Amino acid sequence: MDFRDDAELDASQVEDARGGGGGLPGGMVIGGGAVGVVVTIVALVFGLDLTGGSGSGSQPGGGQGRIGSGSNLAAKCRTGADADQSADCRIVGTVNSVQKYWSQRFAADGKRYSPAKTRLFSGATQTGCGHATSQVGPFYCPADRRVYLDLTFFDDLQRDFGAKGGPFAQAYVVGHEYGHHIQNLLGTMGRVKANAKGATGGSVRLELQADCYAGTWANHAVSTGFLTRLTENDINEALDAAGAVGDDRIQERSQGRVDPDGFTHGTAAQRQKWFSTGYRTGDPAQCDTFSGSI
Repeated sequence: MDFRDDAELDASQVEDARGGGGGLPGGMVIGGGAVGVVVTIVALVFGLDLTGGSGSGSQPGGGQGRIGSGSNLAAKCRTGADADQSADCRIVGTVNSVQKYWSQRFAADGKRYSPAKTRLFSGATQTGCGHATSQVGPFYCPADRRVYLDLTFFDDLQRDFGAKGGPFAQAYVVGHEYGHHIQNLLGTMGRVKANAKGATGGSVRLELQADCYAGTWANHAVSTGFLTRLTENDINEALDAAGAVGDDRIQERSQGRVDPDGFTHGTAAQRQKWFSTGYRTGDPAQCDTFSGSI
């Protein structure tokens, strides 16, 4: 995953709330203990809003600390060369590329794309969907239209889920979360019930579609002008990450057995299949996971 050295990054699309006092009241945590943390991540990694899909949570406000992209990120993340050297700037560059792709796609369809910011946080944060700790993994909140990401998740992805990691594994995560933003803009997310889990349930179909949308961005990533090329190794990093967070693999690791009735995101094979579908076709219209079998 190589960025164009002269690509101009827009750090205003990423807010930096790390170390900003966004802790939860009274030390409250989501999950807890080794098993609790795993179960929480199973439920929410790459997932839905914390209010259960109502989209009616309060807007983020007090207790969040100082948030801004104008200091560190804007100062150090100016070009694609910076994105090749810094994890922070790589996130900025990836967000820029993903949003440029979707903006162009919406325009081609005669629609107007509404951007979503990514907020980097550490430990815990407040969102329009409620309180969250880093234990929930990356997520998108439809109430405030933000992607939330604690960068330590990428270490967890390797240590706790057995993923190989790599820059494009991280890009896949960002692309997936913005897939949820697209679903929110198109009204798809609002049609899925919060408790619609199970192997063929709405939650799984929603997540697999977000994987497919991440693949369509990957297909067009170079044409956005931010990346010079994607290699086979890059795509393999994304596929490896997608497989590592399949419901079957996570359940096997956490509880020693697979329970399809508890699926919320799809199996490893399904997640890889739908990312590949998006990447191979480059066409969001091919990401209809709500019709027929998955």
